[in-house]
Amino acid sequence: MGAGEAAAWRRIRSVHGAADLTLAPSSAALNDLETHGVPRVKLWPRGVDTERFRPDRRDEALRRELAPNGELIVGYVGRLAPEKQVERLAGACGLEGVRVVIVGDGPSRPGLEQALPGAVFLGRRTGDDLARIFASLDVFAHTGPFETFCQTVQEAMASGLPVVAPAAGGPLDLVAHGHTGLLVPPRDATAVRDAVRSLAADPGLRAAFGAAGRATVEGRTWAAVGDQLIGHYTNVLAGRRTVVAA
Repeated sequence: MGAGEAAAWRRIRSVHGAADLTLAPSSAALNDLETHGVPRVKLWPRGVDTERFRPDRRDEALRRELAPNGELIVGYVGRLAPEKQVERLAGACGLEGVRVVIVGDGPSRPGLEQALPGAVFLGRRTGDDLARIFASLDVFAHTGPFETFCQTVQEAMASGLPVVAPAAGGPLDLVAHGHTGLLVPPRDATAVRDAVRSLAADPGLRAAFGAAGRATVEGRTWAAVGDQLIGHYTNVLAGRRTVVAA
C-alpha cells in the first residue's frame, strides 16, 4: 500500500488508542498491532460450532458424487478472491488420484475454473450442508497468507480433517505442524502440492492428524470463547473502578 499503509496505521492507532482494550483474534494480529504502536492489546480467539462441524457428518454418497473413481478429496472453503491465492492448489489438481473441491464464491471464480483443471466448484454453501461437505473431505487445504484468524481451519479441524495451511497469520495459532496438519511456506504452490501428496500417501497420518485436530478444538466452543470475552469486559470495568476509587 506504500504511503497509504502509513496513513492507515495512523488512523488505526488513533481509533484504538481511545479504547480501554483492543482484542486481536490471533497472535499474529496482536503482534502486528503492537508493532505499529496500538496500545492495550489482548488476545481473543474465535470459537467453533463443534456440534455442527463433526466427523460423523461424513456422507459416502456425496463422496461418490465428488470423486466417482475413489479419489482422495482435497477441499478449500472460503471466498474466491485474489488475496486467498486459491490458484496455488493447481499443483494438487495435477496429482494422480486426487480430486480438488472448491466451496465458496467470489470475483476470482471464473479465473480459478481455468487455473484449476479438474476441480469441482460447489459454490457458496452454509449450515448443515457445509458441515456435510467438510466432513466428507479427506484433507483441508487453505492457501491465503493474509488471514488474521481463519475460521475455516477450525471448522475443518472440528470435522476431523488434517489441515494444510500457510505458516503465516491466524493458522500459526491453529495448526500444530506435524500434529494436526502441515504448515507450509506462504505463497509456495510447490510446498502445498508436496504437503497434499504426503498426506495422500499416508492414510494413517491423515487419521492421526484429523483425530488430534478434533481433540484440539473440542474446548473452543462459542460458549467458552464468550466467557473469555466477558472476562475481558470484567477486567476493563475493574480497572475503571480502580481509577475512580483512586
